Amino acid sequence: MNFDFSEEQNLLREQARRFLDERGALASTRSVLEGDTPFDGAMWEEMAKLGWMGTAIPEAYGGLGLSHEDLCVLAEELGRVLAPTPFSSSIYLAVEAILLAGSEQQKRRTLPALASGEKIGCLAVAEGVKRAAPASVAVSAADGKLEGEKHPVADGDVADLAVVLARTGDGDRDLSLFLVDLKRDGVSRDSLDTVDPSRSHARLRFSGAEAEPLGPEGEGWDLTERLFDRAAVPFAFEQLGGAQACLEMATEYAKTRYAFGRPIGSFQAIKHKLADMYIAVELARANAYYGAWALASGSAELPVAAAAARVAATEAFEVAARENIQTHGGMGFAWELDCHLYHRRAAVLALAVGGLRRWKEKLIGRLELRNVA
Repeated sequence: MNFDFSEEQNLLREQARRFLDERGALASTRSVLEGDTPFDGAMWEEMAKLGWMGTAIPEAYGGLGLSHEDLCVLAEELGRVLAPTPFSSSIYLAVEAILLAGSEQQKRRTLPALASGEKIGCLAVAEGVKRAAPASVAVSAADGKLEGEKHPVADGDVADLAVVLARTGDGDRDLSLFLVDLKRDGVSRDSLDTVDPSRSHARLRFSGAEAEPLGPEGEGWDLTERLFDRAAVPFAFEQLGGAQACLEMATEYAKTRYAFGRPIGSFQAIKHKLADMYIAVELARANAYYGAWALASGSAELPVAAAAARVAATEAFEVAARENIQTHGGMGFAWELDCHLYHRRAAVLALAVGGLRRWKEKLIGRLELRNVA
């Protein structure tokens, strides 16, 4: 069994890396962080012209009809430069939710605009800091109208449509998914401050907002869990890209920074830091590749593979971002260096589709079930 990427996919990687480097994507991230715009609109348009948003969307719905493995290749490159765009919210989450649960009519109506980048999607599940569980969902849906509040919602301040998890009954698991046009009456939103302003978040308030059912009623939680498994894989690749960039930054600095007449990389303490980063990154890479294979092939192993990829990638990015700062010493904390940009993004991505503890619990539970079977 070969988990590696094909020659064509590696060519896609090279082309994506060349575009992002020539575009100055990392500098753009800093500009968004220091400015007032929620994302780089010009970069978004350029990515749309390259067809990136439609990578894993079937041609029948306006996409390129490529595989999820191709999408993972792009995700890793976007993570490497911390691209300040709503790509993950729109493509890993909103598009995937519509592909997973939408009717044929819903797919034909919504996916072409998302594939072209003309519209941006997001997923609204969280309601504050409460632990994600069916009983914690308070936003309600009745007679095609939504009431309640969702926050934080990644890219909720710039999205055109949202996939919303809402309560449709009194039972703990009486939940359903809905499509909501965020530009229509009954929706208000406010931007939220987070540790990484280059990835915008918002509070969405629904007051009689029109909502269209997405998928069967009462299956919202199960669909959300399946969606998170599918989204966890490209998120893991995005985290892997960021972790790899941190490792390269730290290694280069350790080779060129001298202390006591020697490169600091020759000191045992720095060697150990770099070795720890390398091990974490390679472990994350192995699990991410396994997840990409399971997602692209529709394997029954996806729940385990997705959880393993998510856990390994979250830990790798956190370790790499932290040790990158430490390797740079006092300069690592300076605003002028890019170390803090990666530390910020690592913190935000660690919560994107549920925190590390939740994914560890999922992985343990799924492995136990597999062993019993």
